[in-house]
Amino acid sequence: MTISTLSLAMAALVGCGDDEPPNDENKSCSVQAQTGCGTGLVCEEVEGGEPTCFSPVAFKGKVVNALDDKPVQGARIVARDANDAAVSPVAISAADGTYTLHVPAKRNAEGKPLPAKLTLRADASSYQTFPVAPRIALPIDVDTATGSPPVVQNASTDIALVPLQNASGLGSIAGHVVADEGVNLVPAGALVAAGGSTGIVDFDGNFVVFNVPVSMSVDVKAYAAGLQISPKTVAVEAGKETGNVELHITGAATADVSGKLSIVNGNGFSATSVVLALEDTFVEDVARGEVPKGLRAGGVTGDFLFKGVPDGKYVVLAAFENDGLVRDPDTSIGGTQIVHIEVAGQNIALAESFKVTGSLATESPGKDGIEEVAGTPTFVWADDSSEDRYEVRVFDAFGVKVWEDLAVPSVSGSKTVSVAYGGEALIPGMIYQFRATSIKDETPIAQTEDLRGVFIAR
Repeated sequence: MTISTLSLAMAALVGCGDDEPPNDENKSCSVQAQTGCGTGLVCEEVEGGEPTCFSPVAFKGKVVNALDDKPVQGARIVARDANDAAVSPVAISAADGTYTLHVPAKRNAEGKPLPAKLTLRADASSYQTFPVAPRIALPIDVDTATGSPPVVQNASTDIALVPLQNASGLGSIAGHVVADEGVNLVPAGALVAAGGSTGIVDFDGNFVVFNVPVSMSVDVKAYAAGLQISPKTVAVEAGKETGNVELHITGAATADVSGKLSIVNGNGFSATSVVLALEDTFVEDVARGEVPKGLRAGGVTGDFLFKGVPDGKYVVLAAFENDGLVRDPDTSIGGTQIVHIEVAGQNIALAESFKVTGSLATESPGKDGIEEVAGTPTFVWADDSSEDRYEVRVFDAFGVKVWEDLAVPSVSGSKTVSVAYGGEALIPGMIYQFRATSIKDETPIAQTEDLRGVFIAR
């Protein structure tokens, strides 16, 4: 299997789906309860009409080991919407790595799925979760399903998982999230964290967190905007699953986190995003962590506000996504430090404004998406024009630095800067990222974006 068949690659184009006439035998069905339909049918919403029974839309794909293309059995795959809410039950990959995942698909009057985009998350024992920054999940167009029953199967439905460097001494935690009596809130899509690892709550309220370090006391916590979920402490044994862990939604999370940012020398870019990343998942060297559902503010030009933030410890990250902007790397001035907060029911107004600036444009590899690189990579980025020198660092998929050159000379008469990788041999199939920073008077003044410069060694 080549990278073109994996979700690491750009999504392949597929043809339009065949129209499917509504099933007229039973139109009295429930989308929420999934009742009222015959065997092999599901109840779907219909634009301008009543819910009706249809053959389900399915995503089909294969989960493989990124380093050797061997199939991964037992991976849990869930579909998520644009807000990272889980919208499907879980599919489990078979011995050959294949899976079939039924996803919701609102229909038009003729029964054809309407345009909608979903992404996939996959978790497996002894593998890194997909997606974890700097990897991103490519959106899958539901309305491109073809055949009867309708199926989407393309590059974006195949998933390559990166194996952990050391999977010994790890266990797993399985359970479900329920709402207390009188609490009418839904947990689907909540992020469950335990021992630095995470899992996602599926459409049915179930979760599994793989790769949890062994301990007699592991706190299991779940996070999503608007939900206050009580934690639980459990024991984890190596190679075993701690099961039947029940977490309870006790009510609505009501805390607000507010702040402000200023964009200076944005190179024509005027809006960015801010996220609250879980501190338990934060990797300091690459300044990234996992973000629970609903804890992202987009289109920020100045003030930002997160509502319904659940209790927990977070890292506030500005300009984390690919929008031409980055957090100003000059930590000697105000508004550039990474901010850690702890929410315990109270509103938090961040005292200092974040300073955001234009990024150094990444040219290759990984300008617009993950790229394959054979042999020794050469890293290319736009010249800053006012720098004394550059620093370039290379990290693997786990955020571990594998090489750096802190004395890349400035250039004259060129629009770009190039430097060849000079470290130990890269591991075939491993995902890497390079980051470049310009230095003036021994002070960082600009850098490449957080999610660009990503490549796969071949």
